[in-house]
Amino acid sequence: MKNTLYLLMILVLSSFALPAETITISGKISNTEEKKIKIKGESFNKDITLKPDGSFSETFPISYNGSYTLSTKNNRAALYLAKGTKLNITADDVNFNTSLVFSGNGSVENQYLVKKGQLVNTMLGNPQTFYSQDETTYINKNKELKNAVLELYNSTKFADAGFKKNEQKSIDYFEQLLLLNYPAYHAHYAKKENFKPSDSFPKFDTTLDMDNDNDFLFSNPYKQLIAARFNQKVSENSANMTEKELSDKILAEIKKVKSPNIKNSFLQNLGYQIRAGNTESEALYKEIMALSTDTKFKEDLTEKFNKIKGLIAGKPSPKFNYENHKGGQTSLDNLKGKFVYIDVWATWCGPCRQEIPHLQKVEEQYHGKNIEFVSISIDAKKDHDKWKKLVDEKKLGGIQLFADNDWNSQFVKEYGIEGIPRFILVDPNGNIVTADAPRPSDPQLTELFTKQGVK
Repeated sequence: MKNTLYLLMILVLSSFALPAETITISGKISNTEEKKIKIKGESFNKDITLKPDGSFSETFPISYNGSYTLSTKNNRAALYLAKGTKLNITADDVNFNTSLVFSGNGSVENQYLVKKGQLVNTMLGNPQTFYSQDETTYINKNKELKNAVLELYNSTKFADAGFKKNEQKSIDYFEQLLLLNYPAYHAHYAKKENFKPSDSFPKFDTTLDMDNDNDFLFSNPYKQLIAARFNQKVSENSANMTEKELSDKILAEIKKVKSPNIKNSFLQNLGYQIRAGNTESEALYKEIMALSTDTKFKEDLTEKFNKIKGLIAGKPSPKFNYENHKGGQTSLDNLKGKFVYIDVWATWCGPCRQEIPHLQKVEEQYHGKNIEFVSISIDAKKDHDKWKKLVDEKKLGGIQLFADNDWNSQFVKEYGIEGIPRFILVDPNGNIVTADAPRPSDPQLTELFTKQGVK
């Protein structure tokens, strides 16, 4: 299950080359933590440096009409770009979603996306409350949500006929996505293990084309829908599979996909399995490299693969020197002479927080022995106080550190960490025991400690 969950991550996907269209975007983003914004699409990345007052103006080519993402360090929003776009964007990064305003060619469609996002977020509310609803209530709420979105859609005078046509399909895809997600999400949030909906619960529309390149490039709900369907397919009867067996099954399904963009998207998600601790990383790397047509992704994957090849037992561990919750800085060198069990986590990470009680038990079990327990938060700087408060409220033990640059912290990058929680064991000499150690909830952790001579 741990392995297949990677397939549900937000898709950062790829596309083959199409005729380029040149567009212009300009505007002003005030109060940014970094003087930079990013435009991200399928096999497309554009970094734009802001002037001191937050203003910018850039002309650049895009290779397809469809969905992109506009992001600052702390915020992100859906963006539609197409031939003829000449868009002006203004926002305050402190109140990003409520202050985002578009004008110019393409503004109608993008302002609609802002309003739709606000509407959906308001009506969905708290995920636990929404997905814990009984079937009848959930179905009715979905109908209300779709009708509200359709009302907004029908009241908007779109300037782009292609957007209007594709958006109507995207609304239907969103409805199907909510129906498809209900069984698993309800089981999780309502704490009903092995929950199955009744026979009267609406069935997923199996006539939908799950290999449609155009819909993939336009619709974010479609991207999530095909990822969910793909994940369901590869998860069937996979509970007792080895990592290699699961990867082979995923690869076999990917090879059936006709759309180059969708195929590349699944390959990129599978690339998360290339990591320290996976003994099949080299074979998987070669398979992905042979199948992918996304040049930038392959370059990044090669850089990652070459990095994790050095994260083997006996090699010196990458180092850290971070803020200690109790004051001052703590480095890995400060801890030489003892084993160091490192937990890379964040306050927003559900699976990370689920491990906390187990970690506290292990810390208690090994109190006074030749091992230090270090938790490194990769929360964003804006959540620094949130981290400090949680450490106090949960009475977290061990050594609590705050990384200097969240996901971009050098220690995190050198270990090739792309998902958390991540656990690492370092020996008393500062050398790697394992770059992907068992979680505290895994009985194999204490077996590893015993084998290594933690006492």
